[in-house]
Amino acid sequence: MIDKRVATLADAVAGIKDGTTLLIGGFGAAGVPTELIHAVLDQGARDLVVVSNNAGVGTEGLAALMAARRVRRIVCSYPRSGGSVVFDELYAKGEIELELLPQGTISERLRCAAAGLGGYYSPVGVGTKLAEGKELREIDGRTYVLEMPLRGDVALINAHRADRWGNLIYRLSSRNFAPDMAMAADLTIVQAEGFVELGDFDPDNIHTPGIFVDRVVQVEKKA
Repeated sequence: MIDKRVATLADAVAGIKDGTTLLIGGFGAAGVPTELIHAVLDQGARDLVVVSNNAGVGTEGLAALMAARRVRRIVCSYPRSGGSVVFDELYAKGEIELELLPQGTISERLRCAAAGLGGYYSPVGVGTKLAEGKELREIDGRTYVLEMPLRGDVALINAHRADRWGNLIYRLSSRNFAPDMAMAADLTIVQAEGFVELGDFDPDNIHTPGIFVDRVVQVEKKA
């Protein structure tokens, strides 16, 4: 019987190794798997590479993981969004590496990894520092930069509901990067606000099929 549910957050993040590349869903505060991130903090993995839209806000979630000096490098679009005080401090001291990517580039590189593609050519960033060291190619008179797939060892995802097979639905903008991240990682771990019975989801409305999900833990939404 297929049952991807696990009992605790500790069970969900068990086995994450030092040096892991984590794909962490979220856009601002929407869809961030905060409790899973805290579980990684408790679990002890370090020297992590994180792919995320933001570089943490305040003192919780990714900010807490960085404050504990557990993140070596971050790949993101908005490292200095409101409240990103921890990242600012670490970056000013040279204690964290940054790869800055446009939001659409992160999304498409994740999709390439999810689809098994070798990369894609984009006009975004041509003639700027974002293209330095990357292959350039002229197509129909326009210059493009080759962007490579963005794969992860582990994806941490926040879903609205799940079933025991790992089928997921998200709520509104909390979907953001989650479907592509789930497909672009070797191991996908999900915190869901609740579980439903098999068959309760309309198959046409499932956002992430369970084949791309490995572990699901229930974390009720805070009031």
